[in-house]
Amino acid sequence: MKKIILTIFCLGMLFPLLGSAARPYGVEEIPNVQVGNRYRFTSNPDGVLSPSAVAEIDSLCYPLRLAYQYWKTTGDASIFDEEWIQAITNILRTFKEQQRKDGVGPYKFQRKTERALDTLNNDGLGAPVKPVGLIVSCFRPSDDATTLQYLVPSNFFAVSSLRKAAEILDKVNKKTALAKECKDLAKEVETALKKYAVYNHPKYGKIYAFEVDGFGNHFLMDDANVPSLLAMPYLGDVDVNDPIYQNTRKFVWSEDNPYFFKGKAGEGIGGPHIGYDMVWPMSIMMKAFTSKDDAEIKTCIKMLMDTDAGTGFMHESFHKDDPKNFTRAWFAWQNTLFGELILKLVNEGKVDLLNSIN
Repeated sequence: MKKIILTIFCLGMLFPLLGSAARPYGVEEIPNVQVGNRYRFTSNPDGVLSPSAVAEIDSLCYPLRLAYQYWKTTGDASIFDEEWIQAITNILRTFKEQQRKDGVGPYKFQRKTERALDTLNNDGLGAPVKPVGLIVSCFRPSDDATTLQYLVPSNFFAVSSLRKAAEILDKVNKKTALAKECKDLAKEVETALKKYAVYNHPKYGKIYAFEVDGFGNHFLMDDANVPSLLAMPYLGDVDVNDPIYQNTRKFVWSEDNPYFFKGKAGEGIGGPHIGYDMVWPMSIMMKAFTSKDDAEIKTCIKMLMDTDAGTGFMHESFHKDDPKNFTRAWFAWQNTLFGELILKLVNEGKVDLLNSIN
């Protein structure tokens, strides 16, 4: 049964990327649709990528991560067929396009809205970037537009996801050339992150910026939505003991992060998607996921339990002073993450810690 459930989830995540391609394309063979219409979103000849998928790097990374974990958990490689190869080829092509080495690329997005972060400036292309090897993400996991378009947590996520895809391509598909392209791109992005994503903060020392542009500008903040700076070890993108990550962790969980809020009911990271003073439980969960301190973990779990407004559910966000002021009575992402966190602690033998919370 477990294997069946994992198969359903995996195929569900991959399905938007697969479509019904008539034939496989090589990375350099996919048509550049901008030649015919410069307002088209991306090279997507068979409709295997939705417009929303190419707006955020993480939308293309999560299926790779899920497929990898499914394979490692079950040993089932039957899903890695020609449609899988097609999906990887399209993801790789999109990532390379959004490095913007050969111009701005085919993707642009604009719409009429009252929310500034629901659309892109500069005729739908977003803020300028200097091609340095990083990948543009026009939107954050929160669905808010990026300020500087090299979103650092998502670029770290791309590195780990490309390496997972490469391992499958090498060991299952025997597609060594395509696997090498994934590994080469991962290495290029990783090298660029080391060079451009680190900022020497006067208080915290070296930290990872949230967004950069390759011109030397750094946007210092963190958003609750995953991938985030706080969540990078949870996704396996950095080692939790990485000193730069530990410095970053201190920064994002402080009032030096413009989207960290602390009040009578609780504290945590929010973001512009909901606005001032609204803490996202997801950030509290990520603090617990990435903590090595049982007392800190216990504090996080108790805070989560105390801020559900008596509903028994995790919400999208809650007001720092009043948990009854919340958004989304039901939010599957946060509820699922909370369940995952509890199971992780149980599997780590921390049942007594959980039972001690009252």
